[in-house]
Amino acid sequence: MPNDLTFPAIDRRMVMGGMLAGGALVALPGMSFAQGGADAARAAVEQAVAAVNRTIASGKSEQAMYGDFERIFAQYADVPTIARSTLGVAARQATASQLQAYTQAYQGYVSRKYGRRFREFVGGQIDVTGVNPIKSYYEVVSVARTRGNSPADVRWHVSTNSGSPRFFNIIIQGVNMLASERTEVQAILDQQGGSIDRLTEALRRA
Repeated sequence: MPNDLTFPAIDRRMVMGGMLAGGALVALPGMSFAQGGADAARAAVEQAVAAVNRTIASGKSEQAMYGDFERIFAQYADVPTIARSTLGVAARQATASQLQAYTQAYQGYVSRKYGRRFREFVGGQIDVTGVNPIKSYYEVVSVARTRGNSPADVRWHVSTNSGSPRFFNIIIQGVNMLASERTEVQAILDQQGGSIDRLTEALRRA
């Protein structure tokens, strides 16, 4: 499956994507560091998208697909950063063991949730079209195409701060994963009386 999460590719993005793919920026003075980071971010998303494409084209059962999506999420996403961000201020009050258990439960929960979204692309594919540097991270642009539907815009926010590029946010058709997950997790935490342990159990069951 090509790497494309339906985010409208602007001409500038398309030009940048083509330059990066063709290596046109390598020879420009002062661009080697940015180029290396952009190339690494794009390559990481392309690998993640290829894995997603293989999964949605596999013909596996829904539950088997969710297992694959969780492995993809664990391999290519910065799960600890995402989980801690969605937990918000409560993360500072959690013990190390509570945070570890929550992170594991959140990984499964978000993999199932976004696995359902990606399953909507069965019969199609995702293609990466470009990459843009944004402050301290990179936005990798992709488009998801399925028969009979308009292309879907998918954008991946990738950080290379940890030494290896990992995505920490996905925006599908304008819906920001990190922002929406933070709101949803906080609502579940409130329902569980502020208990991180009960929140963790709720996510395991979701």
